[in-house]
Amino acid sequence: MTALLVAEEVAVFGARLLVHPASLTLRAGRPFTILGETGSGKSLLAQAIIGTLPRGLRAEGRVTIGDTRLDLKSGRGHRALWGAALGVLPQEPWLALDPTMRAREQVEEGYRFVRGLPAAQSRVRAHADLAALGLGEAGGKLPSELSGGMAQRVAFAAARAGGARVVIADEPTKGLDVFRRDEVIALLLKEIEDGGGLLTITHDLELARRMGGDIAVVLEGRIIEQGPAAEVLGAPRHDYTKRLIKADPAVWPERHATAPRAATTTPVLRATGLGKTRGGQLLFSDRDLTVLPGEIVGITGPSGCGKSTFGDILLGLVPPDTGTVTRAEGVARARFQKLYQDPPAAFPQKVSLRRALGDLVRLHGLDASRISPLLERLRLSPGLLERLPTQVSGGELQRFALLRILLLDPVFLFADEPTSRLDLITQQETVELLTEVARERNCAVLIVSHDVELVRKMSDRRIMFAGQLDTAALAA
Repeated sequence: MTALLVAEEVAVFGARLLVHPASLTLRAGRPFTILGETGSGKSLLAQAIIGTLPRGLRAEGRVTIGDTRLDLKSGRGHRALWGAALGVLPQEPWLALDPTMRAREQVEEGYRFVRGLPAAQSRVRAHADLAALGLGEAGGKLPSELSGGMAQRVAFAAARAGGARVVIADEPTKGLDVFRRDEVIALLLKEIEDGGGLLTITHDLELARRMGGDIAVVLEGRIIEQGPAAEVLGAPRHDYTKRLIKADPAVWPERHATAPRAATTTPVLRATGLGKTRGGQLLFSDRDLTVLPGEIVGITGPSGCGKSTFGDILLGLVPPDTGTVTRAEGVARARFQKLYQDPPAAFPQKVSLRRALGDLVRLHGLDASRISPLLERLRLSPGLLERLPTQVSGGELQRFALLRILLLDPVFLFADEPTSRLDLITQQETVELLTEVARERNCAVLIVSHDVELVRKMSDRRIMFAGQLDTAALAA
């Protein structure tokens, strides 16, 4: 098979060595997956290869893409390859998409300015791409009007529009329900069938299994196992790989049923007859929900069906079209909190994490000494506090978001896809922590997730959403 991309002794440096020299070969028609936990260095390795390392980091090594050979130490030569030879699907779709451009226009650009197609033809191709991803009605929407899963699919369509033979996909199935995940996997595999090259960075074990091909497992900046995916995942040699496989929610032990709560227990929150329409389409109607202290309620359903909107209404972030929400009296609004699906939306981008937490402590008169034990409990290095939100991984930032919320001692926590950016091991630890918080502090938790198995194993009771936006997906 033809080698489309060859990386030789690629290393990444900051103040210290972050990614140890690594080599890999991406061949036409054969997927290559880099699998590892949050903060392991897998995304940094891919960013070094494609020339998109964050400011302050530098790379060494060599990369050959087609007939072009790049010396990474020079930091030059990548830009001419972007779009035409290298297509990139980034981890944070909302940051990658232009907030002022409609979805279809963002896909059109690749056809017009990279492939050089006429405007009318570019528009038709863009519409067809979006329709194939279940977004036929979303072409005229801005990124802010899309759910996380929808934004991910738009970014995927835009990454493919330029016709690059090599696509780098960083967590391409993050935040997608099982129906959309399978569609994206099918589209990624189609790139392979057509003789293209696909390098996928992920913590999603199921994605790695489904992609097949070759795999490299990364831990603490080193490739610890590499080879055919079936061999590495079927008979892992390294203890970390074995632990990763055992952390899959499908093999978690069943939860013991919690004791029934007294009928006289005062609810933390009660919703009656909630309904919401978006873009002229009904998301849900006549929804009732009563949540008791310490209770964990799970919500599952396809992308775009209104799960996140429902949680936002409960918090008062979005008004309902119909119905009412009543929250416990005498409880500060700051103790009703949201753990966002996209953590960059929850942090100021130009302020260090230490300052962001410090501002919270001062604003609410909190105990700053609680930060250190929470850092340890969430497996976060204290050194990360000096970084900007853009200088840590998505999973690390999600754990900082959880730390910030725990400082506020919440009575109700709406966790919107809280583990979508986490590897399986960190996901399991985070879910265990959320469960402990619910029980220890009598905090009610409403968790939204596409992972049905995770919700089943974690929740006291579950709610299924299936809005009109996703009727076709449910029927598929």
